[in-house]
Amino acid sequence: MSSLLSNTQVKIGVFGGSGFYDFLNKPREITIKTPFGAPSDKITIGEYQSKKIAFLPRHGKKHQYPPHKIPYLANLWAFKKLGVERIIAPCAVGSLKPKIKPGDFVVPDQFFNFTKKREDTFFNGPKTAHISSADPYCPDLRNLAIKVSKKLKIPTHSKGTILVIEGPRFSSRAESRYFSSIADVINMTAYPEIALARELEMCYINIALITDYDVGLKNKKSVKPVSVQEVVKIFKENNEKVKKVIFEIIETMPEKRNCPCQNALKNAFIN
Repeated sequence: MSSLLSNTQVKIGVFGGSGFYDFLNKPREITIKTPFGAPSDKITIGEYQSKKIAFLPRHGKKHQYPPHKIPYLANLWAFKKLGVERIIAPCAVGSLKPKIKPGDFVVPDQFFNFTKKREDTFFNGPKTAHISSADPYCPDLRNLAIKVSKKLKIPTHSKGTILVIEGPRFSSRAESRYFSSIADVINMTAYPEIALARELEMCYINIALITDYDVGLKNKKSVKPVSVQEVVKIFKENNEKVKKVIFEIIETMPEKRNCPCQNALKNAFIN
């Protein structure tokens, strides 16, 4: 797809979550139409180190879309229409492991989809693509994010499984105990972004910021039920760290891609 902006090469996209909206130089907003309806909000195009960046708040600027109602297909399609090749997706997550503490970062290498109602493919027939999800996240972007986080001396876990629930409610203690046996962190938005990005052959990484311990955490004598207020508080306190990591990734990102993400559809079709 050709870029909508004739004088602009927008190769980098950022999906923002709670409290992560204004961080680009020379920002301007544009409206994108897609076959899947409108994206979560207008897309902001801005610059950093002379690189054009597209930013979209996945919940909308007024947080009007709950996790299960986010227009994921429209969001990804809009980025692709702009020419975006790489997506950085920070998100707030709960910890399912004692060693992963609030304020830490996790760069997931695996996901576990526990959602039930979300559209998660662009291929609904007659053309069907069976993409591989064995190693879903971009290896080059993951390595870069880990390197940058350590350089900035941010406590970072270099791998982990992110489990995605439907939301908008938080887990029961029984659910959380089960989740802690199969995953490391828990979130409501990381899927289907990853699957849709892969179908569009875009590189994608999550940068997961731990905001709380989930209620079923083992080896913790007392874990208070998570609250929206606590999640937002921790995220805001660490928002500058998130921005520094993203800026550093963008600054040091090589111009050309050498990862397998750009060929995700190569062997996905039955001839």
